[in-house]
Amino acid sequence: MKKLMALVAVSGALTACGPVKSTANILDAEVQIQAARTAGAEQLAPYEWTAANLYITKAREEVGYSDYQAGVDFAVKASRYANEAREKAMAVAGGNEPGGRTPNP
Repeated sequence: MKKLMALVAVSGALTACGPVKSTANILDAEVQIQAARTAGAEQLAPYEWTAANLYITKAREEVGYSDYQAGVDFAVKASRYANEAREKAMAVAGGNEPGGRTPNP
């Protein structure tokens, strides 16, 4: 009986990890997207900006279907693209293209 109760407790604890991890990753991606918006990524890094927003939308959708691992994967991609968008926007706004190139006059 004690083994059964321990098994139920462990399985209950593991079940809660999916929603918590996916929510944390989605929140992190949303923070990255807001940082990219503040840097002007909508105009200065449209590809990365669009990718980040599409991935966060897909992450929310997958979590809505209780596919937490897919939600985490998409949220991580959204965060990565949002970070790239922010970095690119800051580089363009500062006068330097990413990769050490300068824009044509």
